[in-house]
Amino acid sequence: MATTTPDNEHSARATGRSLPISTKACVEICRALRHKKTTAAKKLLEQVMEKKKAIPFRRYNSGLSHKKEVGPGRFPFNSSREIFELIESAEANAQFKGLTTANLEITHIAAHQASRPFRFGRKRQRRAKRTTVEIVVSEQKAQGNETKEGKMKEQKKTIPVQEKEKHD
Repeated sequence: MATTTPDNEHSARATGRSLPISTKACVEICRALRHKKTTAAKKLLEQVMEKKKAIPFRRYNSGLSHKKEVGPGRFPFNSSREIFELIESAEANAQFKGLTTANLEITHIAAHQASRPFRFGRKRQRRAKRTTVEIVVSEQKAQGNETKEGKMKEQKKTIPVQEKEKHD
């Protein structure tokens, strides 16, 4: 498992090790949450836990029914709850570092299979579901009108001015 460290002082990290949740559901949730603001991600997970919005399953979708506006999807309650708590933990870590929690974006989120111990007695052994989830959030700069105007000015400078053709 490759762990990532926060790039600079504008990032924070949270890791959940050997969580008793499905790895397949976590992979799909991570895909849905990647590069989103933490407020939007928490709102989506709350809707999933209330069964109002489904998580689209793109890879592990064999035999899944289609959900409204999503396609094949599910409402993974337990995985959503655990990842919701991890996002809150990452926000708390960012706040401890002095970052503003209003501008946090999930830059890295990944789910990996953890060790799977046996459960249910001696004769009929089954493996327990275990997943390790890691989240890195970064503080994004607030984009105001000044930055958009500056970008527009730079684009105008780079566009070549066409000369008028002379008509004879």
